[in-house]
Amino acid sequence: MAASSSIHPSLRSSARISAAPRLSLAAAPSFSFARRRLHLPSLSSDRFSAPAPVSARTRTAISGSASPVMEDATEKVGSGVSTVVDVDLGSRSYPIYIGSGLLDEPDLLQRHVHGKSILVVTNTTIAPLYLDKVVRALTHRNPKVTVESVILPDGEKYKNMETLMKVFDKAIECRMDRRCTFVALGGGVIGDMCGFAAAAFLRGVNFIQIPTTLMAQVDSSVGGKTGVNHPLGKNLIGAFYQPQCVLIDTDTLNTLPDRELASGIGEAVKYGLIRDKEFFEWQEKNMQALLARDPSALAYAIKRSCENKAEVVSLDEKESGMRATLNLGHTFGHAIETAFGYGQWLHGEAVAAGMVMAVDMSYRLGWIDDTIVKRVYNILQQANLPTTPPETMTVEKFKSVMAVDKKVADGLLRLILLKGPLGNCVFTGDYDRKALDETLHAFCKK
Repeated sequence: MAASSSIHPSLRSSARISAAPRLSLAAAPSFSFARRRLHLPSLSSDRFSAPAPVSARTRTAISGSASPVMEDATEKVGSGVSTVVDVDLGSRSYPIYIGSGLLDEPDLLQRHVHGKSILVVTNTTIAPLYLDKVVRALTHRNPKVTVESVILPDGEKYKNMETLMKVFDKAIECRMDRRCTFVALGGGVIGDMCGFAAAAFLRGVNFIQIPTTLMAQVDSSVGGKTGVNHPLGKNLIGAFYQPQCVLIDTDTLNTLPDRELASGIGEAVKYGLIRDKEFFEWQEKNMQALLARDPSALAYAIKRSCENKAEVVSLDEKESGMRATLNLGHTFGHAIETAFGYGQWLHGEAVAAGMVMAVDMSYRLGWIDDTIVKRVYNILQQANLPTTPPETMTVEKFKSVMAVDKKVADGLLRLILLKGPLGNCVFTGDYDRKALDETLHAFCKK
């Protein structure tokens, strides 16, 4: 395939083209991963087609040695639970409960509380909506427990050490001990900060994730990545620390703004691109149902996303290789968030533009055909997500931020790129640096 500094024709209408010095990076060993296929319901109709209703609740077991298996869950997990996805990490394993009205199921939360002291970490947007309900669930017929809360400012720009100290201040003031439980009630920012606080407070206390945004439900609440941002880079300070459980009440999406809903859809699209072709095809056919908040469509997208992430995390908990594939588009996207200003774009918006750039680069390398480029662009447009970075992003801004990305090893920038048929990707530093340079030029003014 002939090299070109212009963007793929299907993206040309909104691209910006310019020139800048090329980025010189040496090669690194590659890592590839193709996902095992899962059975999906028929995709013959453009209308959402969810799996047939089940009278018994289902538990999805995820492990590194077998494909996900659906089996009858005989244990009583709560009347609203439609699915339980298990994250298999040995002694650190935990369930992901998915269903409607789960915040009205006190036993689901109480069974994972250790000790008598609980600290709920939330923000100014979520507290008026769900804090009282969560406190009621934690204290229902449980008079011995004490629940405190800390309400943080809302937004990515507050995901920093200064805000994190407010959590520690509250925990120390309330004399929380090592048997206390932290509860993260909110989106990805709250989940990441509460988890990091739990990992660090008294060198580690229990915590529970209650994600209230689609982004957190399909991605950030699962897998134990916690942390805060630094002015020079996103999520550079943190820890791997697993929760006791993840409780996903799909009813919380009823209060989610449209922009944040779309942001979460962007992460769901990612799973289809890197390892689950059938899920990507399902999303192509059911995007309008997702945007219209069809409860069955959203529940299925959440379940499938959690299954994908749980399987990867169970095989590579601390991102030694395979788990890095979950970061398709994130190197470009994190650069946008850092250079453009935390909170200016939502995480899923930055990742969407980053995925388009990663796909463009994959095409320039000759690793995918142009039909995949077009399909990625079309599905992100349908989801009302950006397909180019902000106009203020320059080649030099991308270069400087990407140079401190967490996936840099020994000075080598490694990227997640698509390679082969849809649903396959590689995590590699072994690529032609000219292609990266051309992609940056194609999407930036200078």
